[in-house]
Amino acid sequence: MTHHTWSIGQLSSRTGLPVKTIRYYSDIGLLPVAERSTGGHRRYSQEALELLALIRRLRALEMPVATIASVAAGELSLSALVADELEAVGERLAGLRWRQATLQALDDCPPQERLRRLEVLSAVQRLPEARAGLLEVWEKAVPPEVPARLAEAVISQAVPTAPSAPTPRHVLAYAELHVLAARPDFGHQMIFPLRSGIASLFDGLLDACDLALEARASGSPGQFTEALTLFVRSYARASGTTDSPVFRALLRDSLRARPAFPRYWQHISEVTDDQGRNLGAVHTELITALADPPA
Repeated sequence: MTHHTWSIGQLSSRTGLPVKTIRYYSDIGLLPVAERSTGGHRRYSQEALELLALIRRLRALEMPVATIASVAAGELSLSALVADELEAVGERLAGLRWRQATLQALDDCPPQERLRRLEVLSAVQRLPEARAGLLEVWEKAVPPEVPARLAEAVISQAVPTAPSAPTPRHVLAYAELHVLAARPDFGHQMIFPLRSGIASLFDGLLDACDLALEARASGSPGQFTEALTLFVRSYARASGTTDSPVFRALLRDSLRARPAFPRYWQHISEVTDDQGRNLGAVHTELITALADPPA
């Protein structure tokens, strides 16, 4: 079998790439040189021809030369490259969609409101860092006595992932979450003064909220009353007292004195489109129901 090699000029004619570009690929070690002619000129094999075709196609997709070199060297498979690039493109698109919704939120408002929105929206343009900030706030706010499974149940709903296809309403609500969480007293707004049994309190509150959600879905007033009773008794037990009209009034007034809490969960509903089906929103609904006498 005849062993064919080509000069750099012939390779340029076959591939349509400039000689200068092929020489650059050779100089950085991306393109193997098969041999040298008697005059010292580079000669390239079929392997180089096929590799140049691959390089040209990947460069048409704007793949970095360093990444192409990893593929050529066998350090990175083509399928892995495609998967990595898909992930990277997805992240860039998400960032662009968020930016678009942010600009729309700034565009569709009066001048004075635009200044306020600019201040709050500018803090949530780096989404991973913004979410990490919320996580830090809530990890400090949930008492260390609370078991990990209960803490995770609260934090997973309190720290939402930014929507992948956001509207101006989404980005504004997400920004307002960070405004509230940045308040120095925010972490102190979540717990009624207690004596003991914090882990038991959180367990009871989560059960009460789940029961209230079921009552809302089924339209059962009796089930909601049961949820409210469990809600109050959980607080009463942790406070070293019992359920009574006096305690309910005290609990209602104390929890209502923390306005950032219901506003925070209202914004959660706007970010996640859950229509108030979250722990905080139900917690607020139960607080409102404390005006009713105990069953």
